[in-house]
Amino acid sequence: MSWVANKQERLTILLPAGRLPLPVMAKAYELAERYGLEVYLSTLQNLRLMGLSEEQLAQARSELAPLGVDFKGPGKFPTPRVCIGRRDCSAGVQEPEELSRRLLEHFKDRGPFKPKIKIAISGCPFCCSGVKITDIGIMGTKKGFDVYAGGKGGPNPVVGRRVAREADAETVIRIVETLLAYHDRKTPKKQRMARLLGEPDFPFPEV
Repeated sequence: MSWVANKQERLTILLPAGRLPLPVMAKAYELAERYGLEVYLSTLQNLRLMGLSEEQLAQARSELAPLGVDFKGPGKFPTPRVCIGRRDCSAGVQEPEELSRRLLEHFKDRGPFKPKIKIAISGCPFCCSGVKITDIGIMGTKKGFDVYAGGKGGPNPVVGRRVAREADAETVIRIVETLLAYHDRKTPKKQRMARLLGEPDFPFPEV
């Protein structure tokens, strides 16, 4: 049998703020049991079902969709990686989940967005969600949010440039909009924001 015939598919379920609703967890477990799948929790806080055939992939989508879930796909706004937040962490000074919700709502009908851009939000300066090594990082402070641009991990990590201090949520949304528009305009293919920091027309100076 050819490799194509044995090709395995994967289905990534987007989990805003890393929250896994119980009905979605139950359905994912049911599908994994039925088809003998592996379940993977990605570093971007998403749930991935691995080892599906094409027919099983279509069936899994049809059974999960009524639960209100969204799936990873090309052109979608990058779901922010989010820390646990002020409610559940004594160090927290802001609620990153609420800001993530507002960003997702603001950008839900826009796009398409180019791949490779990641967003992270933290509720305090400990930056547990990797704010400073993410394309767009938003760090909670006692007086609002600091915004970083151009961070990345990998074999040659880069700490992002701080482009705003103590911004409110509306200002953060406008900054994210400007950065995404700039990235889209300057990149013919998928590319990390870090490569654009040296451009003379980068929209924000370091602050």
